[in-house]
Amino acid sequence: MADAALRLTTLAEELLGAPLPVRIRAWDGSESGPPDAPALIIRNRRALRRLLWKPGELGLARAWVAGEIDVEGDLYETLGLLAGLIWERGADAKDEVHPVLDPRMRAVARGFVQIAGPWPPPAPPAEEIRRRHGALHTKRRDRAAISHHYDVGNDFYELVLGPSMVYSCAYWGDGDSYGDDGFTLEDAQRDKLDLICRKLALKEGDRLLDVGCGWGSMAIHAAREYGARVTGVTLSREQAAYARKRVAEEGLTDRIELRVQDYRDVRDGPYDAISSIGMAEHVGSVKYREYADDLYALLKPGGRLLNHQIARRPEKDESAYRIDEFIDAYVFPDGELAPLGRTVGTLEEAGFEVRDVEAIREHYALTLRRWVANLEDHWAEAVRATSAGRARVWRLYMAASAVSFERNKIGVNQILAVRTPESGASGMPARARVWSG
Repeated sequence: MADAALRLTTLAEELLGAPLPVRIRAWDGSESGPPDAPALIIRNRRALRRLLWKPGELGLARAWVAGEIDVEGDLYETLGLLAGLIWERGADAKDEVHPVLDPRMRAVARGFVQIAGPWPPPAPPAEEIRRRHGALHTKRRDRAAISHHYDVGNDFYELVLGPSMVYSCAYWGDGDSYGDDGFTLEDAQRDKLDLICRKLALKEGDRLLDVGCGWGSMAIHAAREYGARVTGVTLSREQAAYARKRVAEEGLTDRIELRVQDYRDVRDGPYDAISSIGMAEHVGSVKYREYADDLYALLKPGGRLLNHQIARRPEKDESAYRIDEFIDAYVFPDGELAPLGRTVGTLEEAGFEVRDVEAIREHYALTLRRWVANLEDHWAEAVRATSAGRARVWRLYMAASAVSFERNKIGVNQILAVRTPESGASGMPARARVWSG
């Protein structure tokens, strides 16, 4: 009898202690759950074996990347429904009986085993980074982590990011332009780059260090629009090759130097300004003070730092923080998010005077939705440019991240800091936000 969906729904609700907010459609053609809800499609029992072997997020991620589960309907709605259920349960998780000691949970596990079929579980998808050993955030390990994420093909990133080739939160303006359909992703990315240049008070001839320069968009904007002399560093050879080609096409090779170099190896300061846009998430908590110290040392007195960084909400017990399994295995290996307060505190400990913090969380949700739309609109091309599994990774992580920003589970902030001289003359304007236009 074709009843896998009903059995799975019953077991899932027993496990969660709440009604399942989505429909289940199973490999045998059966379906169960709310008729008007999005459908979670389980194409193969292998997905269950993955979940039994790696319960939780990593098992689900492996099944998604392998194409063994899918969603029919609005992906954002589905993620919101499932994530909301998980978050609601999470607050009381510490008070629950351990599953191994709970006879009810053991019965649920036996039910899943009966449906899942024979063992062993399938091997992880090829897109999953293999287990890393050794100390976190050595230069060699960081190079490998960056290569895993960024060296997947510039053609793929062109499809996702669009002509701006900026892989960080755009700035959607104020008033009627905020999220308006007439205001394009390219408009918003241009405005973000310009905002950063104004916050840094760039002018003709200033030396700018762009840490984690990506495909060169910030360097090009600062040199072309503000006359800055820019040094950009990245650990991705594919990014550097692409960015150098763009710089040559713009006729800016006399103003921009792009290096495949670790920021820890930059020795040609002092710089008038430093931009670090979406790079500090890769630094890691064990190296963040070193990062702050290095950037401080590279700035001249009075020089400014613009640190654009994703932040997580603080934990009640910070020792309980764990790197997201899916993101760590498939997206940003060894990446870590820190609470805003910790980042500001570390910058201050390094000697910086923090002058302004601008939270732009909602802007990133809009940016991610545009990237997902680009990917979905060019799905066949994206799969040809990389792999079906890689395209599925990016679709899931960007959509899930959009939901997380919308629900204030994570945020993003631009922190403007200055290396204030001993005289106290920071060179900063007395009135805040004079750069807002």
